[in-house]
Amino acid sequence: MAGKKHKDTIAVRTQLPKTEFNEHSVPLYLTSSFVYDDAETMRAMFADEKQGYIYSRFSNPNATELIDKMCQLEEAEAGFALASGMAAVFTTFMALLRSGDHILCCNSVFGSTHTILEKQLSKFGITHTYTDILKTDDWAKAIQPNTKIIFVETPSNPAIDLIDLAWLGKFAKKHKAILIVDNCFATPILQQPIQYGADLVIHSATKYIDGQGRVMGGIVVGKKNLIDEIRTFARSSGPAISPFNSWLLSKSIETLPIRMERHSSNALKVAQYLEKHADVESVKYPFLKSHPQYKIAKKQMTQGGGVLAFLIKGGLKRGSKFLDALEMSSLTANLGDTRTIVSHPASTTHAKLTEQQRLETGVLPGLIRISVGLEHADDIIADLEQAFRKFKKK
Repeated sequence: MAGKKHKDTIAVRTQLPKTEFNEHSVPLYLTSSFVYDDAETMRAMFADEKQGYIYSRFSNPNATELIDKMCQLEEAEAGFALASGMAAVFTTFMALLRSGDHILCCNSVFGSTHTILEKQLSKFGITHTYTDILKTDDWAKAIQPNTKIIFVETPSNPAIDLIDLAWLGKFAKKHKAILIVDNCFATPILQQPIQYGADLVIHSATKYIDGQGRVMGGIVVGKKNLIDEIRTFARSSGPAISPFNSWLLSKSIETLPIRMERHSSNALKVAQYLEKHADVESVKYPFLKSHPQYKIAKKQMTQGGGVLAFLIKGGLKRGSKFLDALEMSSLTANLGDTRTIVSHPASTTHAKLTEQQRLETGVLPGLIRISVGLEHADDIIADLEQAFRKFKKK
């Protein structure tokens, strides 16, 4: 099939070569190790003189297929799959950083990323500085001579802030820093940071890549020389993804384009509903015209994604009552599921941050995050509406 394929086709048709059984669906390779025809082949494999499989902690055919799909979707040179999104973040940091290095990180990132920066990397003499994702004029002041990595989420978790990736790519190149973008919220279907100069892109595959809240996984893709370092570190340290999770995630990607289209259309409808509600102070969703970075969103994203955040009037107390009044939506800290999920970041995913840190990153007491699912949009809105009415009466 000549020519560049569409993402929808890549997601469905990227598969391992068929075995002698000529199967239509790729089999599951549940094996810890692989055998060789002779001693010389085995020696050559361990000496990296010959390509193939040695041990599933190193690589596995199912992981190969998953990585190949994600590399094509993100237009990356190479990739590596790991046991979870945070395994991908931590392994990437540990593989690329040395004692004395510095990370410049946007202040609005996932709570566990904050923990790694502050509690773990500091043990190894690796420092960091947080920068306001919205105040790019201040970034030049925060960069240091030893800044090795610039790390951002866009859209950010949970404040749904964005940064101009084209500007950021040029900024990172100017300062000779490795630019890493967490693309979890957008997925490669809605946004491709490598097009704008990102060196590496990280995903918690647990979220939209799986899409049904079943398994965990993490993926990092990007420049081959950087992935080689990550692979070398991971082979020894062991944060390997299982063959089963790799297989399931690869199958899940087949429906990723159509899922992201529905997540995005539902989320926009929910955001528009909330924006008009009397009990809502403000709503943050990339494709709402009221979003401060709406023009940036339209430039670098094809759709707005499935996650939004809103401030409920009355703060934490009223927010808790609202959550308790929900009937259909799930209360959990996950996101990217087929089912709509509502959470309170200040008391869950970002609870370990100081109060000052939460305020600086937009995690206010009354902030509610919604990962909008694939249910009918009218039913999602009806559940929110009845919750508003119910807690209002109390």
